Order: sequence, then C-alpha cells, then structure tokens
Amino acid sequence: MQAVSELFKKNIRQYGMIIALVFITILFQILTEGILLKPLNITNLILQNSYILVLAIGMVLVIITGHIDLSVGSIAAFIGALSAIMMVNLQLPVYLAVILSLAAGALIGAWQGFWIAYVKIPAFIVTLAGMLLFRGLTMIVLGGQSISPFPKTFQRISSGFIPDWLGGSEIHLLTLMLGILLSVLYIWQEFKDRRTQIKYNFDTPPIWMFVTKMVLLVAVLNIFTFVLATYNGLPNILIILFFLIVIYSFVMNRMVAGRHIYAIGGNEKAASLSGVKTKRVTFWVFVNMGALAALSGLIFAARLNSATPKAGINFELDAIAACFIGGASASGGIGTVIGAIIGGLVMGVMNNGMSLIGLGVDWQQGIKGLVLLLAVAFDIYNKSKTN
Repeated sequence: MQAVSELFKKNIRQYGMIIALVFITILFQILTEGILLKPLNITNLILQNSYILVLAIGMVLVIITGHIDLSVGSIAAFIGALSAIMMVNLQLPVYLAVILSLAAGALIGAWQGFWIAYVKIPAFIVTLAGMLLFRGLTMIVLGGQSISPFPKTFQRISSGFIPDWLGGSEIHLLTLMLGILLSVLYIWQEFKDRRTQIKYNFDTPPIWMFVTKMVLLVAVLNIFTFVLATYNGLPNILIILFFLIVIYSFVMNRMVAGRHIYAIGGNEKAASLSGVKTKRVTFWVFVNMGALAALSGLIFAARLNSATPKAGINFELDAIAACFIGGASASGGIGTVIGAIIGGLVMGVMNNGMSLIGLGVDWQQGIKGLVLLLAVAFDIYNKSKTN
C-alpha cells in the first residue's frame, strides 16, 4: 500500500484528472439517461473538441516554458479565412492551400516568437496584440461576411471517417483491428520500459499494479474502439490527433528539445548557464504554436464548412483551461501533452453533458470558471505541500 501511495503522490496531477474525468463521465451518463456514451454522441464529442485539443497540445508547450498565448483563437480564425480565400475564391488545390495555411501559421508564430524571445517583450503583451491584430485582419480579409462552401475533400478532414477496407457491414472491422493492434503495441512498449527500468535499478511499481494498469487501459481502449465501430468507425480527425499526441509526447519525454523546454520553464537562467539556447527554444515553441493554431483553424473551418469573422472566439481560453486542468503549472516547468488532452476532454465532456441536460450557457460558463479556479488552486496546494 505504501508503494501505491507513493506512486499516487508523484503523479497526483495526472491521476487526479483521470479520476475526475471518469467521475464526470459517469455523472453525466446518469444525468443524460445514457445519451452521453452513445456511439453518435461520442463521435460528436470528438469532432466538437478536436480543434481545442490541437490547440492544447501546442499551448502546453508554451505554458511549460513559462509563457502564455492569447492570440491562438484569432490566428485560427485568420487562417480559416485565408484558406477560404485560397480554396473557394482562388480555386487552389486543397493540398496546396493546406500547406500554405500551415506555413502562414508558422510565420505568424515566428513573428510573435521574435518579439518574445529576442526583444524580451512579455508574451502576454505580444499575444494580446496578436489577438487584436489577427481578429482585425480576419474581418478585413472576409469583408465582414462568411465564405463557403469548402471543397468536399477539405470537409472530410473534420467530418470524414476512415474507410473499412476489411469490408464490415454493421461493424467497422478496421476500427476493431486497429484497437487490437494498438493494445498489442502498448503492452509490448510497457514491458520493454519495465525491463529497462529494472535493468538500471529504477523504482518500479509492483507487478500486480503494473498488470492492473495495463488491463484497465487495454479494456478502455477496446471498448472505445468497439463503440466507434458500431457507428461509422474512426473519424479522420481522431487519426490526426493520435499522431500529434504520439509525436509531441515522444518529443517532450524522449528528446533533447523536450528536456530544454522543461528546463527553461523550471529556471530559465540556470538553463542558459547550462548551455540551453533559451532564446532559440522559446522562438521555436511559438513557431510551433502558430502552426498548430493554423491546423486548428483549418479543422474548425472544415467542420463548419465556412470561414466566418466570429470563428475562434474564446478558443485560447478553452486551450489554456485544458492545460491547467490537465496539470500544467502556472509558473512553468510542469505539464504533459497527455495531461492537456485529459484536461481538454474534461472540458469537452462537461460542455457536452451540460448541453444535453439543458443547462443554460450562463450556468455552463460559471461552472467551467469554477473548475479552472479549483484546478489551479489544487496545483498551488500541491506545490506548498511539496515545499
């Protein structure tokens, strides 16, 4: 029991939010009389929150470095407008318009990253200016009107599903097979990591705890894929999200670049004295945020099938809230990609559940605000106990 207690204390942020997500899901499953976890609603939940989850992945890197980005919603709206001009008005091929849009987002991130990293203007000020600037540019580009419709190929980014090449009729067999394949890969990776930890005499959880964790996660994964398989299978956007999560988790956990990002957030002066090129790393973190904001804007535009001047409003607040709820620290140096995704799912399930039971927008905003406040208070309390 002592090992369990120590493990929980070391991972209290991540485990606490997983427990909260499970509790909130069960609560709304009961309140909505089973509607929340129906295949159609789970698919809608993924589609409705995909662009916020993409932003959260980039935002957690920004927050880990000790900064904040208030401009991502406006950048998403601007890139959505830009893509509409290219695809609808200029009739450019979809792949070319997407590449140019992502490049434009990266350039915007570079613009803001330059002022933050090299001129040393606080990120709050730079990105607040960016929020106003790109919101204004969105209105100018669109002329105050919406542009639609997008090509069908582009729409499938956000509303399409992977085809069932295995020829299932009522059940999407390819989705089931992918769930089983991911389970096998996960089990293999877990055993490989455990062997490595034992080899170098690292502390490892008891075998019963290790096996229980794997069984639970594999069960959840396969139930999830089975539920999706009974509808239309895996949405295209879920595949995009999966690869983003895997890539960014690998970068943050296994690569030098990720260690440098954590080092800057922990203590920038110490990181600089240790040889970390703090300015360059901060600059590239904002370039990355700009590219992911552009991708979020493309996903939202594809889902809406329209570029509108009102797109992206409050996206930055939802992304920031997802990161803090997922365990990121307001002072930097702490946070994970998986945690940000869990935080985003907590917000998404709450939004969806409250809408299903008919709760007004005013109550929804108030409850979300309280959840964010409690999450940050929880983080500060943990720090005080540690210190």
